[in-house]
Formats: sequence, C-alpha cells, structure tokens
Amino acid sequence: MATPSEAQTARSVADAPQGNWVDRFAPDWLKPYARLARWDRPIGFWLLFWPCIWGLGLAAVADPVRGFDWWTAILMFGGSVLMRGAGCTFNDIVDRDIDTQVARTRSRPIPSGQVTTRRALTFLVAQALLGLLILLQFNAFTVLLGVASLVLVAIYPFMKRITWWPQAFLGLAFSWGALMGWSSQTGGLSVAPLLLYFGCILWTIGYDTIYALQDVDDDALIGVKSTALLFGSRARIIVAGFYLLSFALWLAAAVLVGAGLVFASLSLIALGLLAWQVQTLDASAAGNALLRFKSNHYVGLVLSLALLAEWVW
Repeated sequence: MATPSEAQTARSVADAPQGNWVDRFAPDWLKPYARLARWDRPIGFWLLFWPCIWGLGLAAVADPVRGFDWWTAILMFGGSVLMRGAGCTFNDIVDRDIDTQVARTRSRPIPSGQVTTRRALTFLVAQALLGLLILLQFNAFTVLLGVASLVLVAIYPFMKRITWWPQAFLGLAFSWGALMGWSSQTGGLSVAPLLLYFGCILWTIGYDTIYALQDVDDDALIGVKSTALLFGSRARIIVAGFYLLSFALWLAAAVLVGAGLVFASLSLIALGLLAWQVQTLDASAAGNALLRFKSNHYVGLVLSLALLAEWVW
C-alpha cells in the first residue's frame, strides 16, 4: 500500500491530459517538478515556440540566400521549454494562495503540498540558468532582447489582480520570440517583425480569453480579473475581432518581406482554424474551450510551414 506522500506524488493535476507522459513514465521524484513546469501539458511551450519560428521564417523569406536557420530553431525550442517552465513555476509560486481556491488548480504541486515553495524557487533558478546558457549562444542584440523579456515574465502573474487585461500582458511576453527569431538572424529589428509581434499579441489575447472561459465562475468568486470576465457574453465576437486583426498583421508582415501567393494561400488554413474556434465555441460545454485553445498549436504549425514553403519557393 502506498504511503500518503507517495499517493500525493502520484496524483495527477486536474487540468492535465489523462495518461500524459509525466504521469505514466516520469520517476516519482521528478513528477511534481515536471508538473510545475507543465511538461505534462506541452501546448504552452509550443505556443511560446511558434512565434520564434515565425520570426526565423520571416527572416528567411526576407533573405532567401541566408535561408532558414535550423540550429537556431532547435536552440529556441529548448529555450521555449525552459522559459515556459520557469514562467509557470514562478506563476505557481505567486498564485499559490489563489490556486487553492480554484477547482482546476488546487491539485497543482504547490497548493497540494507536493512541492514546497523553497524547492519550487530552486527549480525556478535552475531552469532560468539553463535558459540563460541557451540565450548566450545568440548575438548581443538578441541577448539584450531576451533579458528585457524577463520584465514581462516577472510582472505577468500580478496583472490578474490589477487589470481586466492580464491576457494582454501574457501576449506581450509570449510573443517576444517573434522579435528574437528575427533579430537572431539580422542583429536588429524592423517594421516587419514588429507587425508580426503585435499580431501575435492579439492572437494570444484571443486564445487565452478562450482558455480563461474555463475559470470565469471561480475567478468572479475570488476577485481575479480576466478578459473572459470583461467580455462576458460578447467573448466570441470580440475574440473573432482579435483573430482577424492578428491575421491581417501576420499577412502584412509577410508581404513586407516579399512573401507572395504561396504564403497567402497556405495561411488561409490557419485562418480557417481560427474561424472554427470562434464558430464552435461553447463555454458551457465541458472541454469545449480547452479543445479550441489547444487547436492554436496547429495554427502555429500551419503558419510555420507556410513561411517555410514561401522561402523554398
């Protein structure tokens, strides 16, 4: 028979997919830390990674001779996993009292007692240091950009206590890779990556509003703010507006660097996925909002392939 501590360690987080690889294969000592970093829910690091690829792809289309930098893409994937994990760990440390009051989050490692706050801080530092090692492989301008992003990462967990727009601050942080992907190739910034960045911010506001629809009752009860609560019954139409604007900015960024019909045609698949999310969104149906939120992974994949196809063409 398992001891209480062993049973606690083996317990899955409520909002993690059933039968995820952490629950099934990770050693018991690693499971609480893997859950802190959300390795059992990879959608987050994919959503952090895709803007990096878009920045790299945009730079490749702008200079086809230089081409797509696959090694930088691999480094940025590793950095996305580490920094998303560090951000989630920091968020759980800051939100540990709130998480105990929300049904979906009270089984997370800190509020459930699987990890102490001190150990979570140690794990946070370890992830950040590994992320720094990756960051130092890039040019000086990109290193400075990466360091600057830490300000956004640090303030984001507090925004839900201050403003109805925490999703906008998440967008500022989660979209930063679009700038870094471009600058890692060019050593600077220009209008095209800025358009890409602002498009990613609007996209993030849209998909994280959908994600936040899962918690509107608990958030209202404990006084936590979100765009899902702010928009209320108008959430679907407002998210549609954010998605349309984001797509327009992505298209403008691509056209500005010389993309043509190949990108424009393939990117319509991504627009179709966004339209499907909005059209079929039903926050009252269990799992509906979460599934549509997760489908943004395929939006990222499609746009990445569209940029690569444009570069090859």
